[in-house]
Amino acid sequence: MAQPVTPRHAASLVIYREGAKGREVFMGRRHQAARFQPGVYVFPGGMIERSDHLAHSISDLDRSITAKIAVGGSHGRAAALAMAAVRETFEETGLVVGAPGEVGPSRDPTWSRFRELGLAPDLQQLGYIGRAITPSAQSIRFHARFFFVSDEHVRGDIVASDELEDLQWVSLEKLETLPVMTVTKLMLETLNRRLAGEITTAPFLSFQNGHRLLRWQ
Repeated sequence: MAQPVTPRHAASLVIYREGAKGREVFMGRRHQAARFQPGVYVFPGGMIERSDHLAHSISDLDRSITAKIAVGGSHGRAAALAMAAVRETFEETGLVVGAPGEVGPSRDPTWSRFRELGLAPDLQQLGYIGRAITPSAQSIRFHARFFFVSDEHVRGDIVASDELEDLQWVSLEKLETLPVMTVTKLMLETLNRRLAGEITTAPFLSFQNGHRLLRWQ
């Protein structure tokens, strides 16, 4: 049997708001040409990059998150994953989780754009939902961490990208009619329970021998 593909470290950001008919989350549909989960509605996100370690934020990520995020206790690594979530969100949707500040001299195109706007990520506004690892049988795998933030801390104009189309606010009722992954539903259920004050632990979804394993940390 072939060795399973090593999961790539990645991060997603769940932006939520309180709408007229209840809570809504911001999602987009992956293009049909996408290699991973084409046509599925997802939260903005993607793989961590070297520049995410080097760019500056104006505030620190909550340090209690570090112990839950499987980074070997490295707060710098945890913060870089949060930075990746912010960067990918901007690239895929045009939305910025940031405030006036200096992002540093990074030559990465996205962080350079932050610098032109006079903005830097505001990581203290992010909370952590949980993480998941793609099944070993799949040829493309991710170890994804899911962060969340209120739309009160988001600015910018919504712009579709090469990654996501049909960007929209989705009510929990409408979510049931859209093609989404199991992990998406899990993270939304967890977010709702977290915001309601029902739980403080974070889910970790993985798979072993084709069976789903769900642990709480």
